[in-house]
Amino acid sequence: MKRLGSIIVCAVMFSLLTPTSGAPADDTKVKEGMSQIEHGAKKIPSSQIGDGVQETAKGIGTTVSEGAKYSGEKLKDAGRAAESPAKSAWGHARDGAISVGHSVKSFFTSLFSN
Repeated sequence: MKRLGSIIVCAVMFSLLTPTSGAPADDTKVKEGMSQIEHGAKKIPSSQIGDGVQETAKGIGTTVSEGAKYSGEKLKDAGRAAESPAKSAWGHARDGAISVGHSVKSFFTSLFSN
């Protein structure tokens, strides 16, 4: 179980660091919100306090909401990367045959070991 957890954590970290092959998450709106905060903060010292505070507040709101969307897209991409591939019918049949083989072996081992 620890192994599965560490694999999932590694997959999430890897997918967050590498660009996705499908539609990559777009962080331009987050950057626009950050520049809006910066622009509003620069207005405050130059006697435009009302406009500066208003623009800074809008920028914070934009950054928070778009950042949440961006993070959600990245986590969704990470979830897709961590999914295990579907088994084919042959894979299921092979696993079943191996399981039956182990059961038969353990039955005869326990039958003749006493």
